[in-house]
Amino acid sequence: MLADVIDHLVCPACGTAVHLAGGSVRCARGHSFDVARQGYVNMLTRPAGTADTPAMVAARARFLEAGHYAPLAGRLARICAGAAVVADAGAGTGHYLAAALGADAVGIALDVSKHALKRAARAHPRIGAVVADVWRPLPVADGRVDVLLNVFAPRNAEEFARVLRPGGTLVVVTPAPGHLSPLVERLGLLSVDEDKERRLEESLGGRFARIGEETEEIALTLGHDEVEAVVGMGPSAWHTRPEELAAKIAALPDPVPVTASFRVTRWALPA
Repeated sequence: MLADVIDHLVCPACGTAVHLAGGSVRCARGHSFDVARQGYVNMLTRPAGTADTPAMVAARARFLEAGHYAPLAGRLARICAGAAVVADAGAGTGHYLAAALGADAVGIALDVSKHALKRAARAHPRIGAVVADVWRPLPVADGRVDVLLNVFAPRNAEEFARVLRPGGTLVVVTPAPGHLSPLVERLGLLSVDEDKERRLEESLGGRFARIGEETEEIALTLGHDEVEAVVGMGPSAWHTRPEELAAKIAALPDPVPVTASFRVTRWALPA
């Protein structure tokens, strides 16, 4: 767990090396961060933005553990093959990071939600889970990460470039047009922003060069409980009224065919 990744972490307050001391992570300058009994460490130095709620985390765990997005997890695992240190910025429950770790690899799960990291800390025996804000300096040492995953999560190009080793790879997963069709139309969910690709290029293009792009499309057949979970685990959970959503789900066929569509892009630091 944390012991496997502690040498790759730094103090978010002063940037110096840290070590495990009993039930805390400490640096030589006296900054200390408590390790929760669930195994994660909270290294926030000030309040962060919106984090996934316990209900969202539970919905995500239920849906992903059922294997619905297994082809995407498998694709990420193939990309990460051979990496010694894999980090996931916006790791959530650690589902994709756990799938991506090879025989001797270690993983650093970074997320602003302590509720998600309670699960991430238990997702794999070689994952260290750290509560951190992607918009602040990450508590990861310079040039330590071989592959950095970013799955449906915010992106901080400057910090991502800093923590990746020379020759390392950033892997970004975003929803492709048509993701969760026909649920988006039938349930009034948030749709994929038409400017998403342009904004992705703008956010990363100044630091990274795109080296590959693939699409992963998954045909699903979902019951009403699974529809409720896939809606509840994503951003639409913040924008739907539970009673209205329940009525719309009840009006769907049971089960209902759904298409999940992802764009997987790979990025490298220019030489």
